[in-house]
Amino acid sequence: MALLTLGLSHHSAPVETRERLAFTASEIPDALVRLRALPGVSEAAILSTCNRTEIFAVAAPEDESRLLDWWQRERQAPAGTVEKHAYVLRDRGTVRHSLRVASGLDSMVLGEPQILGQMKTAFAQAQGVKSLGPVLYRLFQHSFSVAKLVRSETEIGAHPVSIAYAAVQMANHIFTDLRDQSVLLIGAGETIQLLARHLKTHGVGRIVVANRSLEKAQTLANSLGGYAIGLNEIATHLPESDVVISCTAARGFILGREPVAKAIGRRRRKPVLMIDLAIPRDLDPAISTLEDVYLYTLDDLKAVIAGNMKVRENAAKQAEALVEDQAVHFERWLDSRDAGVTIRRLRDQARISRDEVLEKAARKLSQGESPEAVMAFVADTLTNKLLHAPSKALRSADAVEQSQLMDAAERLFALPIEGL
Repeated sequence: MALLTLGLSHHSAPVETRERLAFTASEIPDALVRLRALPGVSEAAILSTCNRTEIFAVAAPEDESRLLDWWQRERQAPAGTVEKHAYVLRDRGTVRHSLRVASGLDSMVLGEPQILGQMKTAFAQAQGVKSLGPVLYRLFQHSFSVAKLVRSETEIGAHPVSIAYAAVQMANHIFTDLRDQSVLLIGAGETIQLLARHLKTHGVGRIVVANRSLEKAQTLANSLGGYAIGLNEIATHLPESDVVISCTAARGFILGREPVAKAIGRRRRKPVLMIDLAIPRDLDPAISTLEDVYLYTLDDLKAVIAGNMKVRENAAKQAEALVEDQAVHFERWLDSRDAGVTIRRLRDQARISRDEVLEKAARKLSQGESPEAVMAFVADTLTNKLLHAPSKALRSADAVEQSQLMDAAERLFALPIEGL
């Protein structure tokens, strides 16, 4: 049996193919049942995200093509789709890959933490339908532990590398607790929507969404439990806004220095963070001359992100070393597990030979043969039975294989060195 990974990701397949071959969360449990029912598959799990779909299995190496065919049939994909884009990893390759994925080292955004939660979901789904066995169970658990170790021992996830998350982190640095702050979002496009989700996750106290289309502002505000206003109402809400983030497609400034100055006067020197993510800019640069205003532009955030990415890249080198070390630990467990199975089979076979010889010995004793003769028969016959197979293998092997077998025999049987 082999530990297999069959997968595709943003490294190997375009988004259209990833979408075609992906499994939804609701589809995975039933798919796992069908996968586990395939001949030769003793364990199985499926990880499926927007950037990767991977099938983990413990199966015979010759079953790889059968698993790829099953995947293609499951997704009703055109012939050859899976083979063209999929990668197949075996044993040690699967171990290293799993640890790297869980640690965010194989992600599109280096060090992103979401993949660990997605792997935990895949683990829980496989557990739910009892498709995990001892090998995959331990591999997932080890992957989770290594991901945690990488996070604690390196800075791979310590610095934001997305515009939206960097903006939220900046707000976190200026205000000790976002739950006490009010945020004004200007715009309702994708960037603002992503920002809003991050802010909601961080428990921000109040969100007001301002947009040229009040309908779009209301749709976003409703999803956040916030409040929607038109662009003409911004000045009214500025005095109560601790954070202002703007990203629109306007061709001129949405907000000038004068209304901000008036709002600051009413805020009684309470600081306000303003972030302009628009190109061209939404916020008049003159706003930065006002006291108690921290104004940052898209270029400021990009510079921060570039520095953070450099930190992550350096941390990734440390993380790769940790992963390599931990992969070796898991491989040792795999090897010891395989050795344990082989040892048990050896002992079982030896017991069968022993019982056969003892049965013959008992018949000889009942027929009146002397105990001494029967003891000699047992010793000689059992020795011959136990050594027949290895002796035959040594004699029939070619020169290279014979040399390897002789080295193994000397270690296994602790043979004395001739002449010593």
